[in-house]
Amino acid sequence: MTPVEQLLIERELNEVVCRYAQLCDEREWALMDQIFAPHATANYGGWALKDPAAILGMLRHHLGGCGPTQHLLGNLTVKIDAQGVSSQTSIRAAHRGLGHLQHETYECMGYYKDQWQHTPVGWRIAHRAMVVSLEFGSRKVLGPQIESA
Repeated sequence: MTPVEQLLIERELNEVVCRYAQLCDEREWALMDQIFAPHATANYGGWALKDPAAILGMLRHHLGGCGPTQHLLGNLTVKIDAQGVSSQTSIRAAHRGLGHLQHETYECMGYYKDQWQHTPVGWRIAHRAMVVSLEFGSRKVLGPQIESA
């Protein structure tokens, strides 16, 4: 693989990572198929998720009823070897509560360890593991959207 080919892969992976932050912060759930492979799995801090529907369900559950969020993802490092393509991305995710929890916040920091799959429509995450190294605030701000009557 040439250095230019590696740079192009790294660039595409970075775009997918940025699209994930957009999905979370703008609640653009329709972006899922632009991020995760059709048979993707994940482990988010102990939540073992067996497919993209389960991943989306977890995201909707945690962010659907949360106030504003900002997922800052950076320091992407990419490894390309005989086993495939993998990466690690640093995370800092800030969350504010909604309604009666609007004065509460929750932040977590850590990283995503991703395994990638090249599909006919580009690179997609085949497996994601989230490792949280620091958190502060109240997880109470995370939760599903409450439907009004």
